[in-house]
Amino acid sequence: MVKTLEGKNILIVEDDPDMVTALATVVRETGATIETAMDGNAAIDAAEAFDPDLVVLDAMLPKRSGFLVLEKLKGASKKRGQRPLVIMITGNEGKRHQVWAESLGVDGYLNKPFRMERLIESMEKLLAN
Repeated sequence: MVKTLEGKNILIVEDDPDMVTALATVVRETGATIETAMDGNAAIDAAEAFDPDLVVLDAMLPKRSGFLVLEKLKGASKKRGQRPLVIMITGNEGKRHQVWAESLGVDGYLNKPFRMERLIESMEKLLAN
């Protein structure tokens, strides 16, 4: 695989250990440096310590929801395109959660299940800008 994200720091925030393993394996193949967190509080700590270029963020997390993490990461500006970029992943199929995430400044939004290629394409597109 081409190392399309070499030199980029990616934080994966997901509470399902199997999903963390799958995401980390696929993203690592792009050449990116990976860090993981399995709850919302750990996500905030990891983002501060790791300074990611992009965060793959599950919406439903223990201790602090993905929406509260997104709000903290994007700050008061809530502007898309500002570091860290955030792609939210969720099993919620309704549009209400997507609209909420967009109001908080999310850069990408994927419903589970999704093809890993789709996630990588979204990451590459966002990080190319």
